[in-house]
Amino acid sequence: MSTPQRLVLAEPPAAGLLRHTATSHIGFTVPDVPAAVDFYGAVLGLAVHDELPDGGARLGWGSGHHVLDLRTGGPALDHVGFEVRDEGGLEALEKRLRDAGYPVHDLSDSYLDEAVGEATGLSTADPNGNTVHFHGPVRREGESSADTGRRPIKYQHVTLATDDLPGMVSFYVGVAGFRISDQLSDGRFAWLRSNRDHHTLAIVETGRPGLDHYSYDLAEWADFKAWCDRLTDLEVDVTWGPGRHGPGNNLFVFFDDPAGQHIELSAEMEKFHDDRVEYAPRRWDPVPRSVNLWGGQLAKWRHTSEEH
Repeated sequence: MSTPQRLVLAEPPAAGLLRHTATSHIGFTVPDVPAAVDFYGAVLGLAVHDELPDGGARLGWGSGHHVLDLRTGGPALDHVGFEVRDEGGLEALEKRLRDAGYPVHDLSDSYLDEAVGEATGLSTADPNGNTVHFHGPVRREGESSADTGRRPIKYQHVTLATDDLPGMVSFYVGVAGFRISDQLSDGRFAWLRSNRDHHTLAIVETGRPGLDHYSYDLAEWADFKAWCDRLTDLEVDVTWGPGRHGPGNNLFVFFDDPAGQHIELSAEMEKFHDDRVEYAPRRWDPVPRSVNLWGGQLAKWRHTSEEH
């Protein structure tokens, strides 16, 4: 019997240079924009902020920066966005990207909402060709005014699928400046942080690039429990969960939007207050009970290299 592969994902020198950076917005192409707008309004409380060209729509929580761009096309990831609040963070990030040979473009004002404060930004492409936006601080008052029984607190993290996890980690950690919080010991899953949250970005080896899922934060157990019932009331089928992840220790439940994108609702994510301590990324066994502590059940799209 062969010995399972073990791979340690290294943290290059730039690791940890982003400490006050959060997820900002995400964009999809979907076959039916009106159906997606109706779904996100009814289930997650997102309202249309602006119309986009060719029948697209920009959604948010009524005020502050937008959360979601929807454009017409086959189901696919269009872009991911991060808000950089680190002092001098954008300028330093741009230099690291240029020095490493990555394309850098000014982020067009069309990607930012009106009346959220002036914000500069840049657009680049990661090793898988995903478009990534980084911009400066914007107003986000729509998040802080949440009625947690009717809508999440915030868009919390994104998980990208890949066919080259070491290359993606090298970019997001070694160039962008995220840190590794946890990884599976076979090197096929890594959870990266750029603020106090255990992860704002995760990367999973699936054999092909794209979006694996993205997640909204529900804050605590009482909200999470109520939302599991609320999905039933809305006739939205749960596709995975409820459960609790090992990496991040967060509660989770998954469902799909009309285009088949996997959406996670998460609560009680682990926080890192490690500015003054040494921390080595934890390495979890690549088994179902690491990804789901509550019995090891997996979604139909999720696999681990050791399925026992």
